[in-house]
Amino acid sequence: MGFALELLRVVLLMLLAGGLLGELLKYVYAYFGADLAGSEYGWLIGVVIYVWIFVLYRNLWQFSGWYKGNGRRKLSRRVTWGLLGGSAVLAVIIPWLG
Repeated sequence: MGFALELLRVVLLMLLAGGLLGELLKYVYAYFGADLAGSEYGWLIGVVIYVWIFVLYRNLWQFSGWYKGNGRRKLSRRVTWGLLGGSAVLAVIIPWLG
């Protein structure tokens, strides 16, 4: 039962956090004059957002859920910074791709 509840929680976190982060990035891009509507690289924004959500889940949210099984570990500092740095670079260059 705990696994099913945790799976539902992950889906809801991805929808809510993904929507909020997507709107935040949309406003940041609009502030700097980038219009990504209709861009063929718009899907990369989703990749950036889901990397951020993955890092948040693995380093923070998984420890406050219902699932208490084995294998719950934080990402290493190197992996965390690599994922966040790479996705931040991608988020910055997306407007110049399209």
